[in-house]
Amino acid sequence: MNPFRVLIADDHPHARLAISEMLEDDPYFTIVGQAKNGTEAIELSKHLVPDIILMDIEMPILNGLEATKIIKESSPFIKVIILSVSDNVADLFTAIQFGAQGYLLKNMDPDDWLQYLHSVVDGSSETARGMAGKLLYQFREKDLVHIQTINSLTPREKEILLLLSDGLTNKQIGEHLFIAENTVKNHIKNLLEKLDLENRVQLAAYSIKHIKT
Repeated sequence: MNPFRVLIADDHPHARLAISEMLEDDPYFTIVGQAKNGTEAIELSKHLVPDIILMDIEMPILNGLEATKIIKESSPFIKVIILSVSDNVADLFTAIQFGAQGYLLKNMDPDDWLQYLHSVVDGSSETARGMAGKLLYQFREKDLVHIQTINSLTPREKEILLLLSDGLTNKQIGEHLFIAENTVKNHIKNLLEKLDLENRVQLAAYSIKHIKT
């Protein structure tokens, strides 16, 4: 069996080294390249055509979530596993929405990492379900906080979240709700602080998961 070709994308050299050392003794995998940011990951994915990309979220120039979206649009057959130290539920949801096959926390046990990667390449639903349970357990506390936070949102904030998730710009949201564009910006700023999120993408993901459902 030919080993699965892996591209590692992480801006920290120590992280790339640790991942390489973890995989090098496993005959299932071979490291074909390393990227320091999302832009490099996109370029290397075109030239190296890996089977799997282990993609860190927080990287300079272009983050892992945006890089994943671009890569999956042009090369849907490449499997992308998101790597993060974050337990942010919105990140997990956005990663899956953008086409990632999985999401691994960097502080998980290396054996769990390898078990999960094997399930991705083997298509083992039983193993994947087991790993999903471990991930959901680690995300549960954060998820409960988000669910509780819904009750603190005002009707106007919920309206803005819904329109934002439909892809409307600040100006379009303002026109739809008959309020000034600056007022929309202030609402979005307040929502980011209230929900402990970082950007519009995460707000849209939050809306799709918690408001629209």
